[in-house]
Amino acid sequence: MSEAKRQAALSALRYVEDDMIVGVGTGSTVAYFIDGLAEWKDRIKGAVSSSEQSTERMRGHGIEVLELNATGGLSLYVDGADECDGQGHLIKGGGAALTREKIIAEASDTFVCIIDASKEVDVLGKFPLPVEVIPMARSLVARQIVSLTGGQPVWREGVVTDNGNWILDIHNLRISDPVAVEARLNQIPGVVSVGLFARRKADVVIVGDRAPRKVEA
Repeated sequence: MSEAKRQAALSALRYVEDDMIVGVGTGSTVAYFIDGLAEWKDRIKGAVSSSEQSTERMRGHGIEVLELNATGGLSLYVDGADECDGQGHLIKGGGAALTREKIIAEASDTFVCIIDASKEVDVLGKFPLPVEVIPMARSLVARQIVSLTGGQPVWREGVVTDNGNWILDIHNLRISDPVAVEARLNQIPGVVSVGLFARRKADVVIVGDRAPRKVEA
């Protein structure tokens, strides 16, 4: 499985161009991408990072990490996923970086998702859906999640996001309409971000050593 992750990550390097500022996600597959991106460090202007973990790894390679507020829009964002359906809708947030990941995805022209075959699903929801919440709203949000989705939210105790918030993982979901579920959960007061990447889904999906697949809009 690690070899499939590495192959997907290295395949994504074909989307990197000279003088580009690259949006970089978080996770074990992205770690391989960062290692490969190190060979481009003198050819790109830098990278925008979705987590402190990725920032540390890139700086260790000598890649300049820039702030999104200073860069403006990005041409490319590369990230992994916890689940991916056939339409490029994703569940992300197993590493608790979903909010920053979603911000960078929104700011980018092309979102390339790199995964191994174990992350492919017909319908999202087997992987618990992460939701980042303001700490004081945890119980309120959990009750409304049960009411709206019928799923079972579980507090990921001991985990604090890079933004200082908490994570609820929603179990027992079958997400047949990811765009609608994402919109519904976003309306709950206290929700910071939902780990459904449906309205802004992946543009290209790379699975292991397979050829990149462009997702239809």
